[in-house]
Amino acid sequence: MDLKDKTILITGSTDGVGRVVAQRLGAGGARVLVHGRDAARGKATVADIESASGKAEFLAADLASLAEVRRLAEAVRAKTDRLDILINNAGIGTAGAKRQLSADGFELRFAVNYLAGFLLTSELLPLLKASSPARIVNVASAGQQAIDFGDVMLTRSYDGVRAYCQSKLAQILFTIDLAGELKGSGVTVNALHPASYMNTTMVRQAGVTPWSSVETGADAILNLATSPALEGRSGLYFDGQKESRVEAQAYDAKARQQLRTLSLDFVGQAFPQSKEQHSCPARSNTRSSSAAHPASAWQRRENCWAQA
Repeated sequence: MDLKDKTILITGSTDGVGRVVAQRLGAGGARVLVHGRDAARGKATVADIESASGKAEFLAADLASLAEVRRLAEAVRAKTDRLDILINNAGIGTAGAKRQLSADGFELRFAVNYLAGFLLTSELLPLLKASSPARIVNVASAGQQAIDFGDVMLTRSYDGVRAYCQSKLAQILFTIDLAGELKGSGVTVNALHPASYMNTTMVRQAGVTPWSSVETGADAILNLATSPALEGRSGLYFDGQKESRVEAQAYDAKARQQLRTLSLDFVGQAFPQSKEQHSCPARSNTRSSSAAHPASAWQRRENCWAQA
C-alpha cells in the first residue's frame, strides 16, 4: 500500500509496539495521529516521527472514560476529513489481582481493551467509509476466554488473566460481527495476535520475561494494515502473520449478537430491536441507565438473558 497522503490513527502509540508501528508508518509517508495518555511521551513520539521527515500529531485521551473516547473521536474529525486506517492497539495487560473499574463503572480491562475500541470505531465509521478503501485493525491476543454473559463484569469471580482474555476475545467477536455489517462499504476489519510476550511495558508489569520483540509484533500489525494481500479481506484473525482460528465462541452468531446488544447499551447508543430479538428491557437514548449505574443496569440485563 502506498502510504503517501494516508491518515492513520493508532491508539496506544506512545510506547511499545504501538510506537514502533507509528514510527514505521510515519517513515513510510503516512500522516500519523498518535494517541496516548501521557503528553510528554506523545510529544516525544511525534518528535521521533518528524525527525525522520514524517508527519504526526498527538491526541491525548484516557480510554478508561467513554467521555474521553468520544472526545478523541471529535478531535480526529476536527483534525482530518479522511481516515484511511484505524489501529485499535491500546490495552491493559493481566497484571494486578484486584478488580478495578473504569471511570464509567465497568470492569477496567473490558472497558479499555474492548469497549473503548468498540465506541471509537463506531464514532469514526462515517469517516472511514468516506475514505474507502479503508482498514480497521484490532490488536487482540492469542489469550482468549469465552465471555460469561451471566457475569461479564466479573463481579462474582475476578481474575486478571481471565479479565484480559475475555476482553481480547470480545475484540475478536466484534471484528467478525463488524465485518458483516461493513460488507460492500469498502472498509475491512481484521484482528490479530501480534506476537507472544513482546518486550513491552505491559508484559514486564505482568512479571513475564519477554521472548519476542516489538519489531516482530509491528511487522504483524503492519501486515494487516498495509499489505496488498489483505485488500478486500475482512472478518479474519491472524496469529502473527498467519491466518488462524480462535476460541469457538467467536463463531457463534448468537454470542456476537449478545455482545453487540450489551455494548450498544453500555455506550448509550439507541438501536432498533427486531421482532426476532428477545424482548429485553427497553434501551434508553441517554447514557445514565448503563453508564452511570452499570451494576444495576447489568443486573437487569443478566436477568433478561437468563430468561431468554
